[in-house]
Amino acid sequence: MPFNYSDVVAVSPILFLTAFSILLLVVDASVKKPANLAYWLTLLGLIVTGFLTVNTYFASGVAFNGMVFTGHFPAFFEVVFLLSAALSVLLSKPYLEREQLHFGEYYTLLVFATIGMMLMASARDLMVLFLGLELMSISLYVLAGYARSDAKSNEASLKYFLLGAFATGFFLYGISLVYGASGTTNLALILQDFSGLENNPLLWVGAALILIGLSFKISAVPFHMWVPDVYEGSPTTISGFMSTGSKAAAFSALVILFSYSVHPSWQLQLVIAYLAAFTMVLGNLVALVQQNIKRMLAYSSIAHAGYALVGIAAANSLGRTGVLYYMLAYTFMQIGAFGVVSVLENKEGRYLNISDYEGLAHRHPFIAALMALFMFSLAGIPPFAGFFGKYYLFASAVNANLTWLAIVGVLASVVSVYFYINVVVNMYFKESPAGSAQSVISRLGATALVIAAAAVIELGLTPGYIVALTQKLF
Repeated sequence: MPFNYSDVVAVSPILFLTAFSILLLVVDASVKKPANLAYWLTLLGLIVTGFLTVNTYFASGVAFNGMVFTGHFPAFFEVVFLLSAALSVLLSKPYLEREQLHFGEYYTLLVFATIGMMLMASARDLMVLFLGLELMSISLYVLAGYARSDAKSNEASLKYFLLGAFATGFFLYGISLVYGASGTTNLALILQDFSGLENNPLLWVGAALILIGLSFKISAVPFHMWVPDVYEGSPTTISGFMSTGSKAAAFSALVILFSYSVHPSWQLQLVIAYLAAFTMVLGNLVALVQQNIKRMLAYSSIAHAGYALVGIAAANSLGRTGVLYYMLAYTFMQIGAFGVVSVLENKEGRYLNISDYEGLAHRHPFIAALMALFMFSLAGIPPFAGFFGKYYLFASAVNANLTWLAIVGVLASVVSVYFYINVVVNMYFKESPAGSAQSVISRLGATALVIAAAAVIELGLTPGYIVALTQKLF
């Protein structure tokens, strides 16, 4: 393949962040106590990558002989990944120092995971998609077990690794069947010959296995059982990063594979619709009885994957717009919620149960107000971003003659109001337990929470700007 300078420019965000990750490795190996330097370097690297991503937005097309997409669609998701990573990094330093886990390799692994996500969003070939998926997954396996002296963290890493490897087997076998049916792994070539492949059962079986592999990453039912244990055992900042960045990366692949490139057969569309329905219902019902706030947010994350799957099942323009808008809004909502937990949590395990939030509004009124905002948005209460995200997704289902799915989504969302508002009730309408101590809130953590809260409000007040942008991405 001849060297093409324009290809390098088009994928410069990925190339820069890859080179930057190597620099972080060198810093970690050569500098004594490199954690603080790695922290500031990581923030700088993510900001520079963000500028490069914005600059490549208009370079829409393909690169490297049609292996990757450039501009528009991948650029949008790359911004989502970088925002998720940057907010997680901002929250991580005070949290890790408090937990005595502040080491340089943490930031290197987080950057590696972000590179994998960016590759997934850019993939125009199934092998590139697999490379991105594995780079992201392996980094997250290690980060889940980052608290090496904590048995729950070790358990989280082991469960995530074993079940993730099992899901990867489905994904790879699906790729092999698609290759066997089409003779290629390039999505453009598959689409070019789709009329001759449409009736080939091997292609659709392969597509179904790929869907299973990606369903594990988005924690769709019945591939969700790893989520509560992994989110509970992982460092809280990593739980937030996993539940936003990795979910958005998997949805970027689902949009391209099952909504945009090829309209799924009605059978596969119905399978995705049932996946969405069961995921919304189970996630919300089980979240109702959770007492641990990280497990509650974990089951909530399962339910939100179901909401986004509604847009994939609809497989229309409004569905794709809804998925993209929802992934952006959900990133700020979920990072904010886990961020509040991380700034309050301490080594004694305080603020991990919902009952620990009783009277929080009296002890930390500002943090309680931010948490209430994130809970309202996750519940889908207007005028916050979560409401409009659900509106676009459910409207897309109605337009696709899946009205029953929209009704299930609305009812499941109504159920979710109970456990989100329960947190607010504990903060504002219950007295603080005897002996409740004030927590020290770091400026970095508070800054990240304010950014997330401002984005949730802005996306809710002016959703039209993002919707207009997403409609120009395809």
